[in-house]
Amino acid sequence: MLRRRFIVRQITGAPRQCAVFVLCVALSIVSLVALGGFSESVNRSVLRDARALHAGDIILHSHSEFSPGLMRAVTELTRGGRVEAARVWEFYSVVRGEGESAFLLANIKVVERGYPFYGTVALASGRPFAQVLVPGTAVVARGLLDRLHLHVGDRLHIGRATPVIVDVVLHEPDRPVRFFSLGPRVFLPAADLAALDLVRPGSRVEYSMLLAVREGGDIDEIAARVRSQSRPEQERVETYRTAASGVKRFLDNFLFFLELLGIFTLLLAGIAMQSVLTAFLREQERTVGIMKALGATHRRIIGHYLVVVGVLGLAGTTLGIGSSVAAQAVLANLFQGVLPPDIQFRVSGGNVLEGLALGMLVVTLFTFLPLTRLRNVKPNSILGKEEASVRRGMPYALVVSTPFFLFVGFILWRIKDLRLSTYFILGAVLLVLATAMAAEATLFVLKRGRARSFICRQALRGLFRPGNATRPIVVTLGASLALLFAIYLTEQNLDASFVRSYPPDLPNLFFLDIQPSQKAEFGTVLGFPTEYYPVVRGRVAAINGRPVDPARERRRIGDNLGREFNLTYRDRLLDDEAIIRGKSLYAPPTDGAQVSVLDDVLKMADISPGDVITFNIQGAPVDARVTSIRTRTQKGIRPFFYFVFPPDVLKDAPQTLFAAARVERARVSAVEAGIVSRFPNVSVIDVTETIAIFAGVLRRLSAIVRFFTLFSVCAGVLLIISSIFATRLARIQETVYFKVLGARRRIVLEVFALENVILGLISGGLALLTSQAISWVISTQVFGIPYRLFPGASLLLAASAALLVVTVGVLASVSILNQKPVAFLRRRADE
Repeated sequence: MLRRRFIVRQITGAPRQCAVFVLCVALSIVSLVALGGFSESVNRSVLRDARALHAGDIILHSHSEFSPGLMRAVTELTRGGRVEAARVWEFYSVVRGEGESAFLLANIKVVERGYPFYGTVALASGRPFAQVLVPGTAVVARGLLDRLHLHVGDRLHIGRATPVIVDVVLHEPDRPVRFFSLGPRVFLPAADLAALDLVRPGSRVEYSMLLAVREGGDIDEIAARVRSQSRPEQERVETYRTAASGVKRFLDNFLFFLELLGIFTLLLAGIAMQSVLTAFLREQERTVGIMKALGATHRRIIGHYLVVVGVLGLAGTTLGIGSSVAAQAVLANLFQGVLPPDIQFRVSGGNVLEGLALGMLVVTLFTFLPLTRLRNVKPNSILGKEEASVRRGMPYALVVSTPFFLFVGFILWRIKDLRLSTYFILGAVLLVLATAMAAEATLFVLKRGRARSFICRQALRGLFRPGNATRPIVVTLGASLALLFAIYLTEQNLDASFVRSYPPDLPNLFFLDIQPSQKAEFGTVLGFPTEYYPVVRGRVAAINGRPVDPARERRRIGDNLGREFNLTYRDRLLDDEAIIRGKSLYAPPTDGAQVSVLDDVLKMADISPGDVITFNIQGAPVDARVTSIRTRTQKGIRPFFYFVFPPDVLKDAPQTLFAAARVERARVSAVEAGIVSRFPNVSVIDVTETIAIFAGVLRRLSAIVRFFTLFSVCAGVLLIISSIFATRLARIQETVYFKVLGARRRIVLEVFALENVILGLISGGLALLTSQAISWVISTQVFGIPYRLFPGASLLLAASAALLVVTVGVLASVSILNQKPVAFLRRRADE
């Protein structure tokens, strides 16, 4: 009974501090629990509908024609009645309507009868897909009709065929994630593949085959049989259980980044939680001193406050779990149109238990130090003569460093690639350290500054008030706002460089899959000279005799050696290339093949001049000695190749040509029309249009990242409030002394407001400088575009940050400003 009354009295006696503590706990877990529940819902749907998401039991995939051994294995299985098979060819090609200028790059999918074995291709008419897609017809996406001004019943020109558009596709089972696509979907029957005349040697085609296992068949055994006859270096054989769907690949690469933002928010909210609890317990020191004077033991006192913290922590955890449900609804809305429409989002019992466990862990980690401090409160604190202190030592250091190790451990657990984990940890630490060092330097200058104005002097002194969390606030807001600002500035630079205007020195039209026999005629139709780059498809099989494991490589985040590469040959450097290791592009003529490697490959493997790389070039092994490492001196959308060979090595290999040209915007349609009408197998990519699509994708992803970054900003806001609570007594004392000395309430308000203005300007200014550096690196080093500062927008961002801090700080100080001098002085006299 005593404990219940004590808990109620403690909570009702400090409602603001308790409310902020509850919000800190809720904020620390809401994003992680929401992401966990969202990911679980998607994975549950993916596992439940795995067959439908892959459209088959066994999925075969290759970037080139399937090998004879694999085809024999499939033929034997189909003849034996064990499986049904349906082949799929997927590639990009320019399609056109009836008008000469109505051209559009489309994503073509040619399918055999039987596709899909599981799931359905939803059509606008509601008719069965197998009955609609017959020879001489096409099923297209709505976007194609809108952009080419066509209707169902019109003819579509694809390659050398003119199928009739018979329906509109709304959804297809094995294309669940649609963040980025260069063109709308077009379905064609396999019977018309030869008539298209688009699939030629060296063409960029994704070859797939779906197998449906008859009832009673062993999927894993059949898959193993087919795999044993395949070429593992170029062909993948997976079941619907092991194949990574578009949903899973996307989530694995994107949701983990959002989870890292969540753990960052957890740390910031934990700091605010610790600050507000410290302030709360500091105000209880007199009560603790009385309890000790009456004979209460350390254990009993800490036990009382543990219950108080436990009640508040449980309330915060409950609020966090409830808020995570709302956050999942927001996430579902942000991902709308990207994930399959039939995914069901719901909160599971495991998700609730995860939230409870996370809330308990957070409260335990960040309340240990303030509660430990109660052991050092002496009975004479009743007289206000002594202030409690924490004993420094190894236990204290371990507790202080625990949040950091938690952060590192979470990253290492989520990212399997140790090198990538290290890069991310170093990047996060560097961001925080840079912000902290800049904040320290700024505060050092301000502390030694001399202000003539009384209000300015008092505001500057307030920043260094004992117990004030000025440094944590600046670092917290500076780091989180820097991420928000960097996203915005990067978007603006991309828009300025590519969407609103395109760099005049970069090519804007790319021509793919030109056959060598078409080169002369292609140049005549194009009407102006351009450079041609031979393209030979190949894979890296081994480095210095060590085989490359494609499956393991593909699990890495980012580029990897498990994919197929575009190889080329020439005897000179490009204008934007330079050799950084090695004396020349190739060594003097020696026995054996040679290869020059672009420095980007060094991120995938440790390669040096003299190493031997074994390539698999269309089934033929080629051992090439590395003679030089090249780098690109200019970034941007320019032709480049990872591996370059001398002409005598690859000139006789099956190949296509690639060309890039700069064409005036007014002539793009005419050039595209002339090429497509004469060479239907050549794909023409308008880079300006592609960049516009990419910019839209970036905005969509940025909206999701902003949503989670705002949680970090909210943590910074709570840290401001907790800092004010932590210095509440000192602020009240200052306010009372000001009023006793004749200062009006307006002067006190100006002092507090100016203090928060300075705090906001420091945080916003540091965030702006950091974000400019981050977006400069992304723009110049990643995208290779000139960087623009956008001074007007940048100043507006910094001003908005300052306004946020001032608003929060002033509102949190209202109760302090309303303190009556008489009541405060009477309490001080009683003490």
